[in-house]
Amino acid sequence: MSEHAANSASAPTSAEQTVEAVVRHQLSRALGGRRGMLEAAVPTIMFTFSFIAFKDLKVSLTISLAAAILALLVRLVQRSTVQFCVNALVGIAIGAAFALRAAKAGGDANDQALAYFLPGLLYNAAYAVGLTLSNLLRWPIMGFMVGSVTGDLTAWRKDPGIRRLCSHLTWMLVLPCLLRVLVQTPFYVLGKSGGMEPSTAVAALGISKIAMGWPLQLAALAAMVWLLARNATPVQESSDQDGPEPAPEGAAEREGSAASE
Repeated sequence: MSEHAANSASAPTSAEQTVEAVVRHQLSRALGGRRGMLEAAVPTIMFTFSFIAFKDLKVSLTISLAAAILALLVRLVQRSTVQFCVNALVGIAIGAAFALRAAKAGGDANDQALAYFLPGLLYNAAYAVGLTLSNLLRWPIMGFMVGSVTGDLTAWRKDPGIRRLCSHLTWMLVLPCLLRVLVQTPFYVLGKSGGMEPSTAVAALGISKIAMGWPLQLAALAAMVWLLARNATPVQESSDQDGPEPAPEGAAEREGSAASE
């Protein structure tokens, strides 16, 4: 594949050069489409249901790890991107590290399984806080997605309409993370404190993580698409690429008469 073809496959065409088209394109790439979201969800599904069935953390980790590795091998054979499989493997590794830490502290299998879900809660909480701060500081994260395509990471801030659109889109990214934290944190706390049977808390965490994973992300994406479909804001290239602005009408004549005097 030529360099030109590769570039055209990874970026919107000139006909698509609106802010809305750029954001839709970048969101699709970031989420990995249906396959990428499925590859992210399957290891969690396998871990949850295998732990419910066997109550054995090592078996559950092995099964979820095998599912992620199988998806990775398929990607390698097809010579397609392995990004989302690697993301799943990293998530499993981090969860396993937290579970191992709980085991060293004397926790039983249920405590270790609860610890496995803790990184996901911390990640969503940190993500929600970071995105919220970016909006409150008037530097919404989604603006940089637009800037990465136009070639100027900050030029979008000069246009109030684009800045407002990016702010609304960023709030839509905050919502899924915030909902996950609000729903899943009580299960974790109750499971650790004894307010809920630990095995029940593990099952609730796993099921809610699956239900609020890619389905909730798809719902947020659908809301974004609805918002993006309402407008068609042209992408403005950076001023350096546009060249010098044309002189106001009549300026050349005025300069000429001044020189003759």
